[in-house]
Amino acid sequence: MKPINRLPNRLLRTAVAVAAIALLSGCANLVDRVAHIGEAPPLASIENPTKQPDYRPVSLPMPHPEPVIRQANSLWRPGARAFFKDQRAARVGDILTVKVEIEDEAKVDNTTTRTRSNTEEADLTNFLGYETYLERILPNAVSPEALVGLGSDSSSTGQGTVDRKEEIELEVAALVTQILPNGNLVISGRQEVRVNFEVRELLVSGVVRPEDITRENTIMHSQIAEARIAYGGRGQLTDVQQPRYGQQLFDVIMPF
Repeated sequence: MKPINRLPNRLLRTAVAVAAIALLSGCANLVDRVAHIGEAPPLASIENPTKQPDYRPVSLPMPHPEPVIRQANSLWRPGARAFFKDQRAARVGDILTVKVEIEDEAKVDNTTTRTRSNTEEADLTNFLGYETYLERILPNAVSPEALVGLGSDSSSTGQGTVDRKEEIELEVAALVTQILPNGNLVISGRQEVRVNFEVRELLVSGVVRPEDITRENTIMHSQIAEARIAYGGRGQLTDVQQPRYGQQLFDVIMPF
């Protein structure tokens, strides 16, 4: 019996711990929001992207580097598109412009219906003699001809519809943060715009080929490998659009 009694206590302690963590995180955010009532959302300071806590250097399969062969008495520089110095981004710290032009449209409609009905009956006229004890406990309520009877009836209907249309057209300046062994550039760009009490931010990162960078030092988002593009915001309007912390916690822990 002891293991059975310990299980509810463990579940209770786990639930209390989860609730405490959620409460503390909610209180920390609440204190921060109360402290900045009436103030505009602060903008993030300009920092080195490689010094961020979540920054991780990119590691991808690379071919063996090829040595650069320089010819004597030659004015042509290997890798340059023009006779004069190439002004495109090519070194760590250089800046290039990323053009984001997304126009996606998707429509999906699914419907699922399931119905099941089960019935089981067992005739146990002699149940090791224990049927007589049942008659003593529940007189006139036990019938050996219908001692066990099981029945179940379930029905499930699901319907899902997706009608999505996205159209984004933006430009953001990105910084070259790393040069891979094969010459590809790792870029990272972040742009923040504050309008009244709402901050709109655009994040772009990925790997680009120097050959895809145009003479105007721009590149399309579709030419970025491992592209990570995020467009969102934070502020009063974003807070209103989010469910309350209690409701989000209830949706997570509620099994039904």
